[in-house]
Amino acid sequence: MSEYRITHVDALARERPVIRNGVSLDAPAEGTVLHLLARSQMAEAAPSVPGLSLRAVSVGQWFAVGASALHHSELETIAAGLQPNVDVVDQSHGRVRILVHGSNAATVLAKGTAVDLALSAFPVGRSATTLIGHIAAHLTRIDNDGFELLVLRGFAESLWDELARMSLEFS
Repeated sequence: MSEYRITHVDALARERPVIRNGVSLDAPAEGTVLHLLARSQMAEAAPSVPGLSLRAVSVGQWFAVGASALHHSELETIAAGLQPNVDVVDQSHGRVRILVHGSNAATVLAKGTAVDLALSAFPVGRSATTLIGHIAAHLTRIDNDGFELLVLRGFAESLWDELARMSLEFS
């Protein structure tokens, strides 16, 4: 038996929140990210996943997001409850959440994306898959002045650094 033990470390564990005038960046502890894929006959109706918030990805696809990690048995219960209409793929270790808040949050994000972030065009609850600079991200408006970015784990540090640079004018 090996003495080697795998230790999970959050992708952005070394990063401290960035707080500037009217914008802040935060990397919450990695929780739960499930990719839900509906069968064709169920593609229009969003599934219900208690305790998790849904983010639309495309027709018949959603991310179910939660602040805390779920135990394997909890994931199995969710998957069993959605079968046979929805398949569940656990992305919790593959995607990282970054929160951008404040009155200047939309201005900072607009530097990197072509999505119209005006509240009238992109209301609370709206999601879009987009590029932030050169990095693919899933963007959701979570409140009037707050956004959540879901990014592949391998790009999380690069996106964090990019967002920190884009917010420098508000120092």
